[in-house]
Amino acid sequence: MSETRRLNGIIGALERGEHAFLSFAKPEKEEAIVFGESKLDGVVFEMEHNAWDGLALRDALYYMVNRRRIVESGSIAPNVTPMVRIPANGIEMNQWLAKQALDLGVYGIVWPHISTVEQAMNAVTSCRYPSPPEYPLHHPAGQRGDGPNNPARYWGMSNADYYACADVWPLNPKGEVFVTLMIEDSLGIKNLADILKEVPGIGCILIGEGDLSQELGHPRQYDHPIVREAMDTIVARCKEANVPVGHPHASSANLQELIDIGYRVLFTAPTRSFSDLETGRDLIIRT
Repeated sequence: MSETRRLNGIIGALERGEHAFLSFAKPEKEEAIVFGESKLDGVVFEMEHNAWDGLALRDALYYMVNRRRIVESGSIAPNVTPMVRIPANGIEMNQWLAKQALDLGVYGIVWPHISTVEQAMNAVTSCRYPSPPEYPLHHPAGQRGDGPNNPARYWGMSNADYYACADVWPLNPKGEVFVTLMIEDSLGIKNLADILKEVPGIGCILIGEGDLSQELGHPRQYDHPIVREAMDTIVARCKEANVPVGHPHASSANLQELIDIGYRVLFTAPTRSFSDLETGRDLIIRT
C-alpha cells in the first residue's frame, strides 16, 4: 500500500503527540451519520449497556462511510475511527464478542472491567491473529479467528494488506487496532502496574469512574477525595508505563484540568449536531 496516513485516527493523534477526542454513541443510523461527519478522532459504539446486536453495529459502520469524503481526502482512512465497547466484563473472557466486532470492521475494542493480568492478556490476544513462535512480535500470542474478508473490504484493501495492519498498536508500530482496557475497581488498580508491565499491546487505559466510585462507596461523587485519589493512582501508573490514559467524561468545564493531570484520550459529550463548529476540535466539547 502507498497509504501513509494512519487509518486509525486515534492512533494518529497520539503518535503526533496530540490528545485524542472520542465519544460514545448508540449503534444507530442517525448517530452513525452525525458522528461520522464530526471532528472527533473516534467514536465508540456503546454495546455494554445497550444490547449486543451485530447487525446494528454492521449497519452503523456502513452509515459512517461517506464516499465523497474518501475521494476528496485521497485516503481510505475513515473520517472518524469507529470502535465498540463490548458487553463482556474482563472476568467473562468472551473472545467471540471481540472477534465478531473486528470481523465487522471496527478499528478497536473497549474492554470493560479489566482487573487482572490474565484478563488483560485475554483482551489483547483476542484482537491479534496467531503467528509463529519465531515471529519477533509473537508475544502475546494472538487468538483471533481468521475471517478477514469483510473487515478488509470495509477498510478498503486486500486481505493481504489487512493482515499487515490488523494488529494491535503500539506493540506493532504498523498496527491499526486500538485496544482499550477499562479499570473500574480496586483490584484493577492493585494489579495495574503488573498489567502494564506484563501485557504488551495496550493502546489505552480508560478509567471507569462510575463503577469505581460505586465500589469505593461514593457513587458518582467524582470529586470525593477517595475517588480522586484512586483515579490519580491510575494516571500515575499509566504515566510510569508511558501508556495513554483516558477519561470518560470530558467537557468544556474540566477539559484543561484533565489535560493538565495527564489524560490523553478524552471522551466528550458533543451535541448531536455539529453544524455550529467553527474552529475545530476545541469546540466539540459540549455538555
